[in-house]
Amino acid sequence: MGIYKKLSVIQKELKSPKNQFNSFGKYNYRSCEDILEAAKPLSIKHGAVLTTSDKIINVGDRYYVEATATLTDIEDDSQIMNTASARESLDKKGMDSSQITGTASSYARKYALNGLFCIDDTKDADTDEHKVQSNQSTERVVKTDNVTKVTVAQLTAAMKKKGVTEEQIFATYKKDANKTCSDLKFLPQEYKVKYLSMCK
Repeated sequence: MGIYKKLSVIQKELKSPKNQFNSFGKYNYRSCEDILEAAKPLSIKHGAVLTTSDKIINVGDRYYVEATATLTDIEDDSQIMNTASARESLDKKGMDSSQITGTASSYARKYALNGLFCIDDTKDADTDEHKVQSNQSTERVVKTDNVTKVTVAQLTAAMKKKGVTEEQIFATYKKDANKTCSDLKFLPQEYKVKYLSMCK
């Protein structure tokens, strides 16, 4: 089996779910280490070796880490490579220069591996995973604690265009979701006063 066939089989068998969670951005992700942990046993199983390497590139006054992921066939030394780059941040609070380079390296290696193994972050619309992913996206929107004046203005304009009054929306909200007026604490102050007066 040639290197392209081996890569094709590994791509098909590789599963690297997003098991990491970013509590600041509230999203799941996979790290470079997650991909390597899933890919190394498959590489060994199919007679290949997976390696990653970095080099620093200077473009103008900025530095980039260029990472290369390489799959090598142990039978004939043929190789397939994929390269990705990440720019070093000018400044990251709480990090020294080596940590900034390390962060850029991890990011570049992750995307080099993503490209080599054709890892796609989207789910097929016909799968249960897609429904879960869609529901998680919806939950993130629903859990937003902050409604800006711009958002309210856009909603008000859309309601006016459709001929729907704020009172109708409020009545439906209260009836369908069995909400109380205290649930409106997320609204900006000027809207909160208006809606709370409707609760009486």
